[in-house]
Amino acid sequence: MSTENVAGADADIVTADLWFDPSCPWAWITSRWLLEVERVRPVRARWHVMSLAVLNSGQEVPEAYREAMAQAWGPVRICIAAAAKHGEDVLGPLYTALGRRRHVEKAEWDAETFAAALTEAGADPSLADAATSTEWDEALRASHHDGISRVGMDVGTPVIAVGENAFFGPVITPAPKGESAGRLWDGVLLVAGTPGFYELKRTRDVGPIFT
Repeated sequence: MSTENVAGADADIVTADLWFDPSCPWAWITSRWLLEVERVRPVRARWHVMSLAVLNSGQEVPEAYREAMAQAWGPVRICIAAAAKHGEDVLGPLYTALGRRRHVEKAEWDAETFAAALTEAGADPSLADAATSTEWDEALRASHHDGISRVGMDVGTPVIAVGENAFFGPVITPAPKGESAGRLWDGVLLVAGTPGFYELKRTRDVGPIFT
């Protein structure tokens, strides 16, 4: 293949920017769907961090959720610290390593989990110390704001942006595979690109399915 053809092929690839919080099971499922979309459509995912703890800071929430948000600071801080040290390309592998441990293997958010995920992603395992540090909170809030400002404050994670179009979700379970994943992608882009379209929703009647 000529250099000109390679450049043309790259120009046809659509970048899908996804903002995630590793603690959210629904964001995890959406992210696995997006990786499947990469296999069947000319799409490349680019990963960014947002934070449910930042989003809910100062809000009245149930006690159990408040405890979950306290735990949620650790993994997002680690992701921001890893991106600062190793570059943003580490976020995809690190999210996969963190998310699989948390949502599939049911690991706790603790120093052992963080260090193992960092090592798997090829990052410095000592960055696990960032989980309990506020050093990276300014950069975390900036990344979070970059994502949430595209869709408004009444949504959560994930946020996906394709060019000028951004949206929350899709919230799905389980993640579609193969051409089913591609068809959902086509439909999501269609509605997200429709001027004046804001919401399509129904009540969830099952919990997250991770397989």
